[in-house]
Amino acid sequence: MICLNCGSDNCQVINEVHTHGKDFSASKGCCGAFLFGPIGILCGACGKGRTTQNKNYWVCNNCGYKWRM
Repeated sequence: MICLNCGSDNCQVINEVHTHGKDFSASKGCCGAFLFGPIGILCGACGKGRTTQNKNYWVCNNCGYKWRM
């Protein structure tokens, strides 16, 4: 791959990972444990809505220009 900015062939692919949302909810886990016992701790993971998004980019090692193909 050739850099679109400087024309160098010293480029590599990188992967950026973006995550959104919450992990385990301690308050839901405690409430679930109180109401349903040890199995209720799993309620802390209910509806967590965590999403992960991956994006691949080319990056020039000479000038630092980043682009998607």
